[in-house]
Amino acid sequence: MSVRSAETVGVRYTGWAALHRDPLEDPVVYTCPHCGTQGQKQARRSRAEYRFTDGFLQDMQGEMTACKGCHRPLHLAPIVLVHDQDEQKRFEAVFLPEALVSKN
Repeated sequence: MSVRSAETVGVRYTGWAALHRDPLEDPVVYTCPHCGTQGQKQARRSRAEYRFTDGFLQDMQGEMTACKGCHRPLHLAPIVLVHDQDEQKRFEAVFLPEALVSKN
């Protein structure tokens, strides 16, 4: 039996976009497409492995995790590196419509 993982976008906040958290933490933040639970996990790849794609620094390989709410496997791809408030606004304009797709 194979278990298929859903894909979702991960966000890694750095610099000015990460002023709300402890600077020693470096999490990847995501929203589960199944149950809508906000989650986070520690980033595994270094920032040097991110490549400039579609106007953002992204890790296109992504990482695997499991949702803390529904325990389903998730593939976080792409993981977008967001550095300041201007990039955060651009990121929300580009990726937020995908995150708000109705499940009906």
